[in-house]
Parts: sequence; structure tokens; C-alpha cells
Amino acid sequence: MRIIADTHTHTIASTHAYSTAEEMINAAARRGLYAIALTDHGYAMPGSPGKWFFESLGAIPPVVNGVRVLKGVEANVMDLQGRLDMPDSVLSDLEWVVASIHGGLVSEKPSFEGSTNAYLELAKNPYVNVIGHSGTADFKYDYEKVIPVFAQNGKLVEINDNTFNSRKSSCQNCVEIAKVCKKTGSPVIVNSDAHFSSRVGACSLALQMLREIDFPEELIINSSVSRFKKYLTNNGVQLFQE
Repeated sequence: MRIIADTHTHTIASTHAYSTAEEMINAAARRGLYAIALTDHGYAMPGSPGKWFFESLGAIPPVVNGVRVLKGVEANVMDLQGRLDMPDSVLSDLEWVVASIHGGLVSEKPSFEGSTNAYLELAKNPYVNVIGHSGTADFKYDYEKVIPVFAQNGKLVEINDNTFNSRKSSCQNCVEIAKVCKKTGSPVIVNSDAHFSSRVGACSLALQMLREIDFPEELIINSSVSRFKKYLTNNGVQLFQE
């Protein structure tokens, strides 16, 4: 089991990351990946890119060094109604949107019910592709109730490798999420959340966890080029010639 696309990565445009877009793309090429999504942080994150950054991502060619480069964002969930920090006018022009809850940015104190509601509302957003690292301990939600709704609305549940390095309190929640996805047949996507080029495509810890619970490979959208291309096509993303 391996991944053929890494769709949650950060460049120096997010000022707590340390590689350029070109370095991240070249790292994907060296890994033999079909695609990479550049998903720098949305406006509310400290040190995030300025307003024109996302509107100007078209300056990067769609294919570089044989790698399909998806122009995207990691948008921040701002409240328990699931509202994001990016306007629809920007999101609608991007090819890939990860939506994540980050502590300190949500306007209300989280509760189990509040977090559940936030994710149910987020599932309705037509521009979101991926629900980012939702195992965060402070925002635990009703997995059995929400995850099937993600699947019904075409949202991919992220299994984030960086969680197993930097968010230890979330690891068991990630296992629980993956088990519910397996039980309900809900698709997932495995990402690195790389903040440096050497981490692009490095998802061994996430993949190990999925192997340990005997997770079906056919539910991992980015474990197959054909499966990933089908998801892109179904969501109106142009493939281009490699």
C-alpha cells in the first residue's frame, strides 16, 4: 500500500513552513507521485499568505516535472456553524480545498455537540474536498453520525501522517475515525501535511495504522492513480496530459 498523491502540503507562503512550491513539487517528482496539492493556510492562520496569493496560483503550471499540481488551500473552520475563513469567490476558483479546525481560531468554546454540528455544517460546503485532521482531541465529534454524512457529500476524511508525529493526543481518535470509515464504507485520503520538502509523500505512520486495522485499500482514494483521477473528474477538476 502506497500513496500516489499528497494533497495536504505547505510552502514558505505559510511562514511556519520552509520549502518553496518548486521544491515541494520536485520532491513529489522524486517520490514518483502522480500529484501534489499545494494547500497553504487560509487567511485566519497567523503568518498565512496575503489576499492575492490564492488568486494568483494560476502562475504555477498544471503539470511540473510530470507531477499534476493542484492549486489549493487549507481553509480554517471559524465557528461551530462550519464557516470558513475563505470567501466562496476564492474557493470556487481553486482545485483542492482542505478544511480543518485549528485550536485558537474557532470563535466559540468547543463541546462534543458543538463540534458535531460544525462538521455536519461543513459537510454541506460544495467547495470542500477534504476534512483535515479531524481527530483533534479538543474538537471530538460524533464519528458514527458525521462520517457517513461526509461520504454522502463527497468529502474525504483525512488520515494525517503528521498527527502521529506532532499531535499525539489525537492518535487514538484517528484510529477510531478510520474504524468508522471502514465500517461505513466512507472514503479516506492519506496525507503528509508536509511543511518541508523531505516530508512530501511521507505517510508511513498513517499507512501502518491503516494496515493494522485491515483497512480496505479501495477506500483510500489516493492509493491508486485511476481511483484518484476518477475523484478529480467527478469533482470537475481537469486532469491535463502528463
